[in-house]
Amino acid sequence: MKPLLKKALIIMMGSTLISLGINFFLIPDHVLDGGMIGVGLIANYVWGAKVGLTIILCSIPIFFVAWFRYRLYFYNSLHGLLISSFFIDVFHVLRPYHLPLDPAMSSVAGGMFVGGGIGLMLRNDTSTGGTDLLAQMIADLSKLNVGFVIFLIDALIIAVSGYLFSTQTLLLSTIAILSVALVTMVTTSRTSTS
Repeated sequence: MKPLLKKALIIMMGSTLISLGINFFLIPDHVLDGGMIGVGLIANYVWGAKVGLTIILCSIPIFFVAWFRYRLYFYNSLHGLLISSFFIDVFHVLRPYHLPLDPAMSSVAGGMFVGGGIGLMLRNDTSTGGTDLLAQMIADLSKLNVGFVIFLIDALIIAVSGYLFSTQTLLLSTIAILSVALVTMVTTSRTSTS
């Protein structure tokens, strides 16, 4: 398969997983994720803003830095940002058809979908941009696992924004970001073949 076609398919598959996780599992139970998705969800819950559009707007400063300092990441993430944000806003029509799961199970499932989409994209040298892009830059500089860096950023956003919502939302959101982090770490772990 041609590299450009493969990357396009990966971005579409990852974006689909992310948008299903958000629209089917996180939003119906008012659960947050970390990173730019979390910021988009907060804007949606508080002001009714579109999640994907908010993600794009809030990612502009990170893309600005990437343009000047990490040009390859800029190019590898721009398509992921635009497509995943578009899918999140387009797939919002599926929200009424979400599975009526226990909120904790919904948080785990949503985190698994989002983490799977993010991990799939990161493993193929692309991302959704935003804090995924920031985490990839930090991971390259620090040699930490990108999933661990994403977890730290997510935890910070959840901690800062936790006072806006109920304790239940904070706990469910913590479950979701743990699930995102674990699935992203597993997906991005590269095994060496000898």
